[in-house]
Amino acid sequence: MAFLSDTLARVKPSPTIAVTQKAAELKAAGKDVIGLGAGEPDFDTPQNIKDAAKAAIDAGKTKYTAVDGIPELKKAICAKFKRENGLDYTPAQVTVGTGGKQVLYNALVATLNPGDEVIIPAPYWVSYPDMVLLAGGTPVFVEGPMQTGYKITGEQLEAAITPNTKWFIFNSPSNPSGAGYNRAELKELTDVLMRHPHVWVMTDDMYEHLVFGDFEFCTPAQVEPGLYDRTLTCNGVSKAYAMTGWRIGYAAGPQALIKAIGKVQSQSTSNPSSISQWAAVEALNGPQDYIADSRAAFERRRNLVVAMLNEAEGIRCPMPEGAFYVYPSIAGCIGKTSAAGTKITDDEVFATALLEETGVAVVFGAAFGLSPNFRISYATSDEALTEACRRIQDFCAGLN
Repeated sequence: MAFLSDTLARVKPSPTIAVTQKAAELKAAGKDVIGLGAGEPDFDTPQNIKDAAKAAIDAGKTKYTAVDGIPELKKAICAKFKRENGLDYTPAQVTVGTGGKQVLYNALVATLNPGDEVIIPAPYWVSYPDMVLLAGGTPVFVEGPMQTGYKITGEQLEAAITPNTKWFIFNSPSNPSGAGYNRAELKELTDVLMRHPHVWVMTDDMYEHLVFGDFEFCTPAQVEPGLYDRTLTCNGVSKAYAMTGWRIGYAAGPQALIKAIGKVQSQSTSNPSSISQWAAVEALNGPQDYIADSRAAFERRRNLVVAMLNEAEGIRCPMPEGAFYVYPSIAGCIGKTSAAGTKITDDEVFATALLEETGVAVVFGAAFGLSPNFRISYATSDEALTEACRRIQDFCAGLN
């Protein structure tokens, strides 16, 4: 009898975490490494949020809380959805988890049965397929190629839906591509979903506030109110407020689903950190100036990275609408050999050679379901990004 679960054999460790760990190991060994793999802002958590956490500790708010969030945070989340998205939810329709990932996973565990299908546009965040597999479902991928801005069409979504489809996972702006769907593009998808009432919508709006230029964020239940009763609108404080380590994610949706999610959480982690919850209350209710400041920095970095990558031989990098990622194609590099003698057969080999020969750590595209590409997180300093892109240019120039 095998000791490890058969279910565990269906999934793989997170490639993004693996790249970050590899870069850290090389740095510790004395190698000059620039890590562009981690998806977290390099800015500090705003002072007012840190002060709120300290005040919570001093006030003794360090005990167990309600499993899926304190009333004050649920109220703040409801206010946020109303203020920023025009969506009306009650606290009973809100769940708070230990990061956005737990909220998504809880929802899948609470709803999926063997044979249930989940449609996932590719390129996708690396965790979506594996969470579906862990929950007993079957991921179904729909590719959004570079030619369409890494976005899928309504026709593609329609073709992917079957009687077994239970969820459609929607992430805009996207990790890894930064692609954002405008209202018209999203309406095309919601029109399809309205024709298939058995399909539920799980939105991952984590990068909502990181949009650039004149792009305007919108979320499915906002664009199509007819989807309100079968949409789980997910978000969190990690990216917008530089609170990745605080581990607070949240979602709102139909009360029966929220109750089921709470049931899963009650028998796994129980409540998120009480201190982090009080910090999140301040993040949502307090001054929002930080968001505009960080957005401006990220937009500047995006423009820098896209310009420099498009000067590299064999690389094409579209201009993303949001998040803090770019997802360039290396189609022009495939089949060539690096200066150190490595034959570039695919994007994983490219990323490995790039790290070993130049010290630049990126994540290969196959991890996100669309190749040949790689992902750069530009959530680091302008100086580090400039040097990393210069090294990438030199690496590509050395291919022959």
